Amino acid sequence: MMRLAHPAWLVLAAVGVICLVLWTFRRLWQRYPFPVTTPWSGRAAMTAGATTLAGVLAAAAFVPLAVGAARPQEVLSRQLAHSQGVDIVIALDTSGSMAALDFRPSNRLEVAKKVISRFIAGRPNDRIGLVVFSGAAVTLCPLTLDHRVAQQLLARARLGMLPDGTAIGMGLGVAVNRLRHSKARSKVIVLVTDGSNNAGALDPMTAARLAAQQGIRVHTILVGRGGIVPIPMKYRDPFTGEIMTRVRRARVDVNPQLLETIARTTGGVAFRARSSDALAQIFKQIDRMEKTRFTSTKLVQYRERFEPWAFGALAMLLVGIAVETAAGRTPW
Repeated sequence: MMRLAHPAWLVLAAVGVICLVLWTFRRLWQRYPFPVTTPWSGRAAMTAGATTLAGVLAAAAFVPLAVGAARPQEVLSRQLAHSQGVDIVIALDTSGSMAALDFRPSNRLEVAKKVISRFIAGRPNDRIGLVVFSGAAVTLCPLTLDHRVAQQLLARARLGMLPDGTAIGMGLGVAVNRLRHSKARSKVIVLVTDGSNNAGALDPMTAARLAAQQGIRVHTILVGRGGIVPIPMKYRDPFTGEIMTRVRRARVDVNPQLLETIARTTGGVAFRARSSDALAQIFKQIDRMEKTRFTSTKLVQYRERFEPWAFGALAMLLVGIAVETAAGRTPW
């Protein structure tokens, strides 16, 4: 992209046209002050032609001179975007009740994993971490900007990978520990569970208060309806010894009051998802709530491009002088 630093200098081109007209009439008057009745011939014609060419070149030199004086510049600019990302840890329940089939076409855990994977993909400027918990809690993925790796590790989360139970306090505590040294301006935990705390050595409210002290917001999502739900259960066939799966209806205890208190203590929001569509909408709402801040700086640099125009004007003037001198006339 090109620009002119001082476009007003382009009026020199008009000055060149005016000078050409005045100079031409001045030359004609000097050479032929009285009307002539015979046509030009021989050396006189050649001299007149060379003189005219020299005048045209001298006047035309005003055009590149005007452009050069206007200082054409090549624009070298770039936009630098700076983002102040959010550090987010998702604590996902992998207890046995997450196998419930009320989130068809799959179970609660698989639906949650798909929704969380889309959530991760939609936040490219944020560091994401993953914690899984049931009867115990572990870090599945530390905070990272490599979301492809985070999604691959999320896909490995499965039922039965930890002792059974629902240690909400332990899951929340491990997530808080992951964010404890974060320097991000915004630190968030998304706690996804379908049950009530019934395992682990850490009380959920103690973990919530630790999060509040660290400036961490906790958004809680209670998955499922609670009560009697269909859950596939494995058993061994007494005749063949083969491991079989049978869907049975079992009671799942939920504690929405606990999750609401955790969210309120940390400045977060408590949600409840009774279907896969509701869960997807909740993560979209969290995505809108926890916005990454962007600032941009535009750096503009210019490269001067007047030199060819200035040299062109000088060359045209010199050629004009040479032509008129060769014709036996003084340049001016």
